[in-house]
Amino acid sequence: MRMSKKFDAFVTWASGIKVPINKKILDQMAAWSQGMNVKANRSALLSWRVLEVNSMFADRISDVPKSFIREILKVAISPNIISFAGGLPNRELFPVQELQTASNSVFEHSGQEALQYSNTEGYLPLREFISQRYKTIKGLNIEPKNILITTGSQQGLDLLGKTFLNEKDRVIIEKPGYLGAIQLFSIYKARFSPVLLENDGVNIQELTVASKLRNTKLMYTVPNFQNPTGITYTNEKREQIANVLRGKPLMLIEDDPYGDLRYSGTHQSSFMHYLPEQTILLGSFSKTVVPSFRTGWIVAPDEIMEKLIVAKQASDLHTNFFTQKLLAEYLQQNDLNEHISKIKTMYGRQCLAMIECIKRHFPKEVTYTLPEGGMFLWVTLPYGISAMDLFQKAIEKDVAFVPGDPFYTDLKESVSTLRLNFSCVDEATIEKGIARLGESINEYITEYKQKNLTV
Repeated sequence: MRMSKKFDAFVTWASGIKVPINKKILDQMAAWSQGMNVKANRSALLSWRVLEVNSMFADRISDVPKSFIREILKVAISPNIISFAGGLPNRELFPVQELQTASNSVFEHSGQEALQYSNTEGYLPLREFISQRYKTIKGLNIEPKNILITTGSQQGLDLLGKTFLNEKDRVIIEKPGYLGAIQLFSIYKARFSPVLLENDGVNIQELTVASKLRNTKLMYTVPNFQNPTGITYTNEKREQIANVLRGKPLMLIEDDPYGDLRYSGTHQSSFMHYLPEQTILLGSFSKTVVPSFRTGWIVAPDEIMEKLIVAKQASDLHTNFFTQKLLAEYLQQNDLNEHISKIKTMYGRQCLAMIECIKRHFPKEVTYTLPEGGMFLWVTLPYGISAMDLFQKAIEKDVAFVPGDPFYTDLKESVSTLRLNFSCVDEATIEKGIARLGESINEYITEYKQKNLTV
C-alpha cells in the first residue's frame, strides 16, 4: 500500500471504514497485540489490518449483552433436544384459516387503504375493541384516545424508557424479573432496585425502601402469571403496593401479556383499580392470537400519551397498518373468548402434566411454583446447586431449560433457580423431558454432596 507522508497506515474498522493513523499509534497497537512492552518490527506493524473499536458504539448498547434466552435457544435447536427453554405460544393453536379469511376480506374491501401509511396512534376500530374489552373483562373505563398501538408490548417498554429515563434513574423491578425488561431498561442505563417476589407479590418492606430512593421513576411488574415464576399477585398485595406508591413521583407499569390465560383460580383486579393516576398498562395479542403480528398497546393518561406518541413517531411512525386492519377484521368476525378458551384448555392440561411429572421425577428437596395460568413455572433447587452448571449436564441428556441467573439484576453468584416452559410441548414429551431433567438433577445433587463431603 502506498503511504502518504502524513500517515503511515490505515486501520480498517469492522464496519469497513478506513482510518489513517501515524507510525507512533501503529507502533503502540502492534506492541499491544504482541504483548505489553514488546518492540514490534516493521512487518508486524503492516500486518495489523483490522481493529474492533468499541469506542465507536454508544455506551448504552456496548454495555448490554445479547438476550441470554436467545443464546440458549441456539444451543437447544437440535431436534433431539426437548426444550422447556422458550417462551413461545403453541403454534397448533394459531387461527390460520380464520386469519386467512380476514386477510382476504381486508384486501377485497380496503386493500389500497390497508397498504398506505397511517396515523401514529393506531387503527381506531382496533383501539375501540381493546377499550371495550377492558370494560367487559376487567371493569375498566379506558377511552380509545388513551390507547397507543405498538409494535409488540416490548416496544411499549422501549417508548416508556425513552419517555421517562435519564441515565442513572432508578427502576423498581421484581426479583426475579422479566429478562426483556431488564435488557430494555439497561439500554437506557437505568439503575435497578430489585424487590423480592414472594408467592403473593413483591415484598412490601423492600418495596417501601426502594420507592424512597432518589430518582426512582418507574416500577415494572408482571402481576399475572409472572415471567419467569408464574406467580400471580393477590388483590390484597396489589392494594398494599398501591398504598406504598400512592403520591410518590413514579409510575407503575402493569405488563399483562398472560392475563387472559387463566385456567384455574380467580381473576385478580388490575392495578388500575387501586392506583389509577399512577398506572400504565401494557397489553399484547401475541399470546392470545399470534406473536408474529407484533401487535401490542400502551394505556396511559393524556399527558403521558402525548410524550409516548412523539417517541413512537421518532421510532417507526406507526405500527404495521395492514396487520392492524387484518387483526381488527379477525376480531370482528370471530369470538376471541372462544379462541382463548381453547388456549387455556391446552395450557392448563400441559401445566398439570408438568407438575405431576415433577412430583414423580424430581427429588423431594426441589420446590416449584403452582401457576394458575400463563406459560411458565419456577423451580428452586437445593441451596448451593448451580442451575447454570445443571444446564450443561441437562444438555448432555438432551433436555433444555433456562437457568435463573439472567432474571436477576443484582447477581453475585450462580443461583439455584430455573424456569420451565410448558406451552410448546405435549404431555408425552413433557413426561420424557422431565424424566431426563430429574435424572440430571439427581446425579448433580449426588455429585455435589460427595464433593462437599471430601472437602
